[in-house]
Amino acid sequence: MAKHLKLLAILLLALFTFSVSGADVFWSVNCGATDFYTDGNFISWTPDDSLVSNGLSRVVQSSNSISPVLDSLRVFTSRKKNCYSTPVTKGQKLLVRASFNYGNYDRLSSPPAFDLHFDGNFWATVETTDSGAQVYEATYVTKGDSASVCVAQTNPGQFPFISALEFRSVDSEVYNLADDNRALFLIERLSFGASDTLRYPNDPYDRIWVPLSGPGAVTNEAILFNTSISDNPPSGILANAIVGASTTSSLIFATVQPSNDILYINMYFSEVLDTTETRLFRVYESSTSENRPLTATISPAFGGVNERILTNYTTNSAMNLSLIATADSDLPPLINAIEAFNISDVLTDGTDSNDVAALTLLQTTFDVLAQWSGDPCLPAPYSWDWLNCSNDATPRVTSLHLDSFDLSGSLPDISSMDALETIDLHNNSFTGTIPNYLGTLPKLKELNLANNMFSGPIPTSLSKNNKLKLTVTGNPSLCTSGKSCSSSPGSTESSSGGTTSKKKSNNMPIILGTTIPMFFLIWVVAGIFVILHRKRRANNFNMSTVTGDGANGKPNGLHMVGEEMMNGVGGNAAQQTFGSPSPLLDTSGQTSDLHDQTTTH
Repeated sequence: MAKHLKLLAILLLALFTFSVSGADVFWSVNCGATDFYTDGNFISWTPDDSLVSNGLSRVVQSSNSISPVLDSLRVFTSRKKNCYSTPVTKGQKLLVRASFNYGNYDRLSSPPAFDLHFDGNFWATVETTDSGAQVYEATYVTKGDSASVCVAQTNPGQFPFISALEFRSVDSEVYNLADDNRALFLIERLSFGASDTLRYPNDPYDRIWVPLSGPGAVTNEAILFNTSISDNPPSGILANAIVGASTTSSLIFATVQPSNDILYINMYFSEVLDTTETRLFRVYESSTSENRPLTATISPAFGGVNERILTNYTTNSAMNLSLIATADSDLPPLINAIEAFNISDVLTDGTDSNDVAALTLLQTTFDVLAQWSGDPCLPAPYSWDWLNCSNDATPRVTSLHLDSFDLSGSLPDISSMDALETIDLHNNSFTGTIPNYLGTLPKLKELNLANNMFSGPIPTSLSKNNKLKLTVTGNPSLCTSGKSCSSSPGSTESSSGGTTSKKKSNNMPIILGTTIPMFFLIWVVAGIFVILHRKRRANNFNMSTVTGDGANGKPNGLHMVGEEMMNGVGGNAAQQTFGSPSPLLDTSGQTSDLHDQTTTH
């Protein structure tokens, strides 16, 4: 029964992979789990036991339980980095979220720190804690046909792990003022005045809106909302707000500290009263010495939404972001929700596409290599364990170290990896002839094919390359210097002087193998004949004379064919911590761009 369930899981995964390839992605992975799970938000979580071949499943201590999804994890004790990948459409906008709950799973009370990557880019240094989960979210436009999230060990004895992983498609219009060559790393996503977390299915992109209530929290009198703006906020975040105490006092909703980060901030406003009174205010940045308006006057619509977006916002000193009513406003300012992001550095295009294509061919040919995923070379120095890469902006693979991987069968055509300097394939079971294309690789300096089952001649482009260190020992059927090649039927040697001698030499085993058995066979038959003849004479039996060696006068013969066959089988993000939301933002500099989106009921 267990085998049937395992097969069903694999089939479901294959069906899911097919359904998301080239379409919307909504993938939730429960790391370390073995069973499928559907949570209270109707999100189906897939176990990762069939998604990765490395790592160990673990469970947090019961005292640190948070949810069925975050109570299990997968810890990785080997390899430079370990990755999860999913197929996507190139140019697709994704929201990716990774969660980490240490929960003292190892009973060492020693939460580790390690690096988090996505699509070959550095994301964050994860610093886990004894209790509580760390959640990291990035939104970006993909540059390839797969998306990956990886964890990498950075400190001896501190093993990276992951508790949950989520990939979500996002409409291209969402956060469309951000550069497509950069990612948005979430700092905070807050729903002011709310009491419950809001996410999917209320938010189609499964953005998680953390509630933040307090003095001034109110409920919106509107029931229906028009949210038809590019960022498509869920109507649920407009159902509550925080309102200032009066028109003469400011409403501080965030504090910004100076740093080297650049911010992208969305602010959402919706009128909470069905009234004819006016509510007019602006967003200010305030310090101990000055107030500076960042926006034009905002007049939120009842049943609608006003959005203000600050892009490339920086400050060189500590600032409060606040709302201040204008002199002619009847009502104090309010705010419903905010999203704040760090803007990343320019994203990498990844490892050279020709190298990636050749590596993919190797992985489809040899199952054991398919265990590696994510970008092969990036971020440096976290390349796959069995290759080395250049330091170029678009790195090239310079070395393949596939010795002792138990690979068998023929070597596929990886000639597109024309930056290779070293290829080490020794101690495997490769069969067939040595591929000619290896001699055409322009930068190849070392080729180790020792202890395999290659056969036939060595390509002259390799044997006569004085700049190449070539090792082919331990291939019994390979034609090497001083050793002839076994010719196929009908083939001839190029040297006429050696042809007769070689043919005689090659025929000698056949002659001996035929003559010697026949010689013994004749003596055996003769001996049997003599014995039978004597017995007949002794018993006085009258027999007719036998004049032939066999029936009908034809000679007896024995024919035995032996055949031996050998077959190869080849075949800088800040963290959002659940349970302790904070409206504090970190950034630096002193410039911003303002953008306005508004709907009415």
